[in-house]
Amino acid sequence: MVAALWRSARDYMKTKEFRNYLASTHFWGPVANYGLPLAAFKDMNASPEIISGRMTVALIFYSMAFMRFAYRVQPRNLLLFVCHSTNVVAQSVQLSRYLNFYYGGGASAAVGTTAATTPDPTSGPVPVSDLEDDDSC
Repeated sequence: MVAALWRSARDYMKTKEFRNYLASTHFWGPVANYGLPLAAFKDMNASPEIISGRMTVALIFYSMAFMRFAYRVQPRNLLLFVCHSTNVVAQSVQLSRYLNFYYGGGASAAVGTTAATTPDPTSGPVPVSDLEDDDSC
């Protein structure tokens, strides 16, 4: 069963129709667009402070509009549809992280722990004796 499926897939890849598909925008457009969800998945390990709420919402609506386009265009571009649905999921996760951080108390907790552990370099006086013998210039 698997061997027959593998053989039919290999035979399809040898056809002129498949080569034309690889040379079309129906293939390369979604491949280029996959940078959006890949960047969102990469940023999921970063701090939520870097997330732009407005841009995340804009990317969700952008991808939803292009999901509809990919489904309605003839012939249907299912690769583009999957790309943008992946982006909607990734951006929704980013939006939930943003909302949790800024409106769920994550930002105030992060500020409280940062202020307690990091000393402020401008809080104390600088001894003048340290500056007089400085030959670094």
